[in-house]
Amino acid sequence: QVQLVESGGKLVQAGDSLTLSCAASGRTFSNYGMGWFRQAPGKEREFVAAISWSGRTNYADSVKGRFTISTDNAKNTVYLQMSSLKPEETAVYYCAANKAGYASVKGHEYEYWGQGTQVTVSS
Repeated sequence: QVQLVESGGKLVQAGDSLTLSCAASGRTFSNYGMGWFRQAPGKEREFVAAISWSGRTNYADSVKGRFTISTDNAKNTVYLQMSSLKPEETAVYYCAANKAGYASVKGHEYEYWGQGTQVTVSS
């Protein structure tokens, strides 16, 4: 069982940078694949970024070059560094973990989800 707790979401201005954190419980954190997804009001959840147990990463095309996913295995934490934020990226951001260890872009391949953290980008 893995429990995930996101933090760091807040109101920022367009063009700002923000880092989200996701603290995970469990002694096998380093074996999991970790991902970030987001869901805007009235829209479906979408993939943002993921990192495999080996450090391989995947990014949505819309965030490549602006977002960076990373992990700190000593702290059981995964981060999402976001820069040049846009108003259309206002959403609840969710952290997720998959036991297979892959940097999966598919939400249904993740077994564990956090409660989400709100990011609001004002224009």
